[in-house]
Amino acid sequence: MSRVFMAVYPPVEVREHFKRMVDGLAVARPREKSVRLAPPERWHLTVAFIGDVEDEDAAGEALLELGEVEAPTVRIAGGKTIGRKQFKHLVAGVESDDGGIALRRLGDAVRKALRRRRLPFDRRDWQPHVTIARPGELVGAEELAMDLEHLAAYRSPEWRLDEVRLMRSRLGPQPEYDVIRTVGLQ
Repeated sequence: MSRVFMAVYPPVEVREHFKRMVDGLAVARPREKSVRLAPPERWHLTVAFIGDVEDEDAAGEALLELGEVEAPTVRIAGGKTIGRKQFKHLVAGVESDDGGIALRRLGDAVRKALRRRRLPFDRRDWQPHVTIARPGELVGAEELAMDLEHLAAYRSPEWRLDEVRLMRSRLGPQPEYDVIRTVGLQ
């Protein structure tokens, strides 16, 4: 059984630009207890969380259907918290100049392909974001509000979302991700 998801990774230059901003946030400051800051090499935009599957090949076949999808141009911009109390996450938004239309088409195409293969996936409304940290209640409200102000003013360089990866995750104190398959977008 494998725990899998479909994701898009920002290019190195975008991650480096974003890292410079994240390094100045309160959540990035050393603390007695870890706020579980996501390392830059793991920053990604989850397109669909599939979960535990017996057959990775079916998920890989669903991914192959995306080759005809238009590759949107996006940037990391803004931010918010999701979850509550000890489950609170600080995330950055992902936006495009077309108001998110191409991003929504990508998300819809992924869900359609997963439904055709009768694969489970998180059916909540997709809100494109990049997880920065999981501070829970370890970061005070004032510090978090300041971080959200910094994120509100932030805009990364644009990049073309030209590939989607099927990823396997292994949970633990330091989760690990392996690429199963990659498909290019048009």
